[in-house]
Amino acid sequence: MERGLLWLPLLVMFFWLAWQGSKEYQKVEAYRAWAEQFERAKYDIYAVLGQKGNNITWGKPTPKGPVKLETFSLLDVQKINLLVDDKLVEIGNSPEKARKIELEFIFPEPANSVRVPFTEIPLADEWGKYLQGVLQSLASQGKG
Repeated sequence: MERGLLWLPLLVMFFWLAWQGSKEYQKVEAYRAWAEQFERAKYDIYAVLGQKGNNITWGKPTPKGPVKLETFSLLDVQKINLLVDDKLVEIGNSPEKARKIELEFIFPEPANSVRVPFTEIPLADEWGKYLQGVLQSLASQGKG
């Protein structure tokens, strides 16, 4: 009986881990279906992000699909910043470790910005480089 009591916490932990894995799998599958509509998309535990043309859509992943979705146009974005631990970092020259990673989209209206969280610095850096390139391309088309 004593051995049974020793194994009980392990059994409970096993079922809890299996349940957590099932929830995460459902999130990924819901994201996969959602991401099909975009040209480029990313998923991590903090946020989903999709780009289609000049529009960026982002939200929070859940097992039933992304929620709190927001969409904005890159045509309205003035600047894109990479924030690492709430400090501005040059895209392409980011540190290796951080606790908080965000891409910040700044709009012309004062104090108006959108911050999209990321779990990995290289992924945020890659998205920042790509979207800055798109933004520069849009700016040069507007001037021409």
